[in-house]
Amino acid sequence: MTFSHLFFIYLLLINVWTFLLMRIDKKRSKQRRKRRIRERTLLLLSLVGGGLGTWVAMGIYHHKTKHFSFEMIAPLSTMMWTVLVLYMMYRGLMIS
Repeated sequence: MTFSHLFFIYLLLINVWTFLLMRIDKKRSKQRRKRRIRERTLLLLSLVGGGLGTWVAMGIYHHKTKHFSFEMIAPLSTMMWTVLVLYMMYRGLMIS
């Protein structure tokens, strides 16, 4: 596998994982369970590539939508990673 394949697999997995954790946390919040997923964990996953997963989950599950940090970090992280991918494609680093 090339670097570009591994990079896209990483981005896919981190976004799916972040989306699923947001879904799990939303379910736990409705059930009033004590073992919730830390906001710090969700924000960190957003920053390391899972911003799109967070953003989509926020829209679908209406979870963390009143938290300013999530409202800012999810779209900014998504844009940052998009710019990075486009830059890498422009520089020829994403060619198979």
